[in-house]
Amino acid sequence: MKFIRIILFPIVPIYYLVTWFRNWLYDKGFNSSESYDFPVICVGNLSTGGTGKTPMIEYLIRLLKDEKSVATLSRGYKRITEGFVLADKSATADTIGDEPFQFFKKFKDIKVAVDGNRQNGIKELTATDEQTEVILLDDAYQHRKVIAGFNILLTAYNNLYYKDIVLPTGNLREPRSGAKRADLIVVTKCPKTISETEKSKISSRLKLNSNQQLFFSHINYSEKVISKSSELALNQLSKFTLVTGIANAKPLVDFLNKRGLEFDHVEYPDHYSFKPTDTEILEGKGLIVTTEKDYVRLSSNNESLEPNLFYLPIEIEIDKKKAFDESIKEFVD
Repeated sequence: MKFIRIILFPIVPIYYLVTWFRNWLYDKGFNSSESYDFPVICVGNLSTGGTGKTPMIEYLIRLLKDEKSVATLSRGYKRITEGFVLADKSATADTIGDEPFQFFKKFKDIKVAVDGNRQNGIKELTATDEQTEVILLDDAYQHRKVIAGFNILLTAYNNLYYKDIVLPTGNLREPRSGAKRADLIVVTKCPKTISETEKSKISSRLKLNSNQQLFFSHINYSEKVISKSSELALNQLSKFTLVTGIANAKPLVDFLNKRGLEFDHVEYPDHYSFKPTDTEILEGKGLIVTTEKDYVRLSSNNESLEPNLFYLPIEIEIDKKKAFDESIKEFVD
């Protein structure tokens, strides 16, 4: 794969120019965009994935849901449906996508919708009888047809965007200059021990505008794994199989290794759609631990896995939580 990316390097300048020109057309108003008179918050990245968008959306839901009527709007990657879908009791990971289904399962007091056309999705959400006061756009940073009132750009500590180049050799969906559209940038998946000196170095390399805010966050892993009917403390786990279908499993693998846990790692591509043959193989693996996103896909129509299928919950912790929360609440109020 790395070799293929290297030989495709001559395409990089072409991709760069096409995406740069597209942004220029939107910036200058030649391509039309829709703005809104109510709070729309976009969470996204420049990279192709693995920056922690889902935990950030969940953080914002927890922050706002008790004071505002919140809705999430995602594309619904790899779903079998088309157009606008508002999650209801018949929703599954197949009909709305794994991440939206995760939101729907965890937060019963918000609306969860999917639509590849974000303009139409927002229109449909605001047309329902129930009032929507804040819309959280999941992975919509490059969706320039919608002008979010507040843009949160994520970049992972181990793959900061200023070290990367655009596709197909690099991982950036658009040139690094696109970061200037962000109101707030969060360096995610940092080590808990990151120093102020290192934060300062990263800040200087990111070259923020005067109106941009920078925060750092790290992942907090739970001390227990959860199944449909039970929980197990991490220190109760004997040898198990770790199953992941996410963009970057390294932080999770590192965490489990540091805990001295014994496991085999079965790794699938991001958003992998598990097949019956995969289920048959995993049935013989004994205890399975996976991510929450993978759990919603693995547990769907795979009752044979249920007794031994657990997920490890995570949440993000932001270094200057009070300032971050105030920035969000100031925008939505």
